[in-house]
Amino acid sequence: MKIPMMIDAVRNKNPLIHNITNQVVVNFTANGLYALGASPVMANAVEETADMARNADALLLNIGTLTSDQVEAMIEAGKVANEKGIPVVFDPVGVGATPYRNQVAAKILEEVNVSIVRGNAGEVSQLAGLEAEVRGVDASGITEGKAIARHAVEALGVPVLVTGKTDVITDGKQLFEASNGSSLLTKVTGTGCLLGSVVAAFLASHPDEAVVKAATAAVTFYNVAAEQATEHANGPGSFQMAFLDALAETTNRTVSANVNIKHHILSEE
Repeated sequence: MKIPMMIDAVRNKNPLIHNITNQVVVNFTANGLYALGASPVMANAVEETADMARNADALLLNIGTLTSDQVEAMIEAGKVANEKGIPVVFDPVGVGATPYRNQVAAKILEEVNVSIVRGNAGEVSQLAGLEAEVRGVDASGITEGKAIARHAVEALGVPVLVTGKTDVITDGKQLFEASNGSSLLTKVTGTGCLLGSVVAAFLASHPDEAVVKAATAAVTFYNVAAEQATEHANGPGSFQMAFLDALAETTNRTVSANVNIKHHILSEE
């Protein structure tokens, strides 16, 4: 997997990413995509989301701050994205918190063919109905994430990205463990949501690449940038600014020198 070339492709293509996301992270997501080299659009009015999706290179659906109108807009945009053949990244933020949120997540998965699901271990396990199955699994982080990811792919039928101390990306055939990152990512609201949009940008720029490989490249670049930002940060506030700079300034050489990935072929395990 040639991650440096994949980063270049995003910056050269400048993909248009249609984000129907939560209100808390709109500004941070837009600025993060600009810093990366992508172009964000944040339209969520049901009257225009279908038209916007027709012009986009990828679609991000994030259910962090739900409204009934937004759900309708997500479904409409998702169907257009499927017709057009562009990637759809689904971020089920907070799934499991309320019955309504669970119903919305299930509806999106039923009516939209998503390219990949991004969530933390709790969200992905809730989404896939795996809570009972993984309760006895080692909860130290890596083992738990791998087990949840593998079960979720089987249950949902789509690739998954389970974020945590080690990020796990799998489509059921191969699995990547990406271990770069910074603890400060967990101290700034919206870093996980922005990651979903960055994954969308990488998928849009690599239509012929396996989803899990493009997503792993996105995660690795993102987390190496976070490591670079941490060197210039004194806390969450300065990290947020430094991270936006790092998304723009992190070079291929830096990523190549710091990449920490393990690759597993599951059919052989």
